[in-house]
Amino acid sequence: MTYLSRVRINPLRAASRTLLANPRALHGAVTAGVPDIATGDRILWRLDADHPRRPMLLALTPSKPDWTHIVEQAGWPDADGEHYAIRDYSPLLGQLAVGREFAFRLKASPVQNTSKPEKLSAHRTKTAAELHHRSYRLAHRTAAQQLAWFLDRTERWGFTIPEARTDGPAPGLEPSDSDTPADARPAREVRITDRSRSSFTKPGTRTAVTLTTATFEGRLRISDPGLLQTALLGGIGPSKAYGCGLLTLAPLPAGAR
Repeated sequence: MTYLSRVRINPLRAASRTLLANPRALHGAVTAGVPDIATGDRILWRLDADHPRRPMLLALTPSKPDWTHIVEQAGWPDADGEHYAIRDYSPLLGQLAVGREFAFRLKASPVQNTSKPEKLSAHRTKTAAELHHRSYRLAHRTAAQQLAWFLDRTERWGFTIPEARTDGPAPGLEPSDSDTPADARPAREVRITDRSRSSFTKPGTRTAVTLTTATFEGRLRISDPGLLQTALLGGIGPSKAYGCGLLTLAPLPAGAR
């Protein structure tokens, strides 16, 4: 049975600052909350920081977790209120049907595979030479590229994005920010609400990891419930261990239906 959890994080505590600054460390804390992880089990998580003073950790786990350690180290263990919530994911999966619409949020790491990169770091150039790489995975940097990456792949994830009800292009897709004219595709009910690029070091090594992410929000329409369920449970795109790939759905606001 799969569970979706929400955990409140107190950003002022020392342990919280470590977790919030290093996705690798936060991944370790999430994994520690799930006992008896079987080979092949996927844990997805995402950090939502809409309210900078109260960031929220979301986690999708293949068994019922216990987040006591995170609350004690990085939450408000002695405060009133709900420190974390755990919900059975089955009811949501049972609502998936062709044509049904949901509000959604996804934090992803949009990338491209290319055999002719324009620029490579010294480390990646050395590694590629040693391993005889013929293809490279590079992050999309501009909002337009990231939005195009998302829209080009929705069908394989089991949904489409309806056309926007306004005439303007979706936020993040400005003509000056794309190699493709903004009017080359119709505006869709999706926008990029956050873009970030961060670097951190893997524990026990000197290897630096650079993570480029984009958070997409909007409305989706289900085209294939089976594919969408696979995307919900398995995640979308790369860098899942670093907090990317968790697609969450919510009912549409009453006025948006």
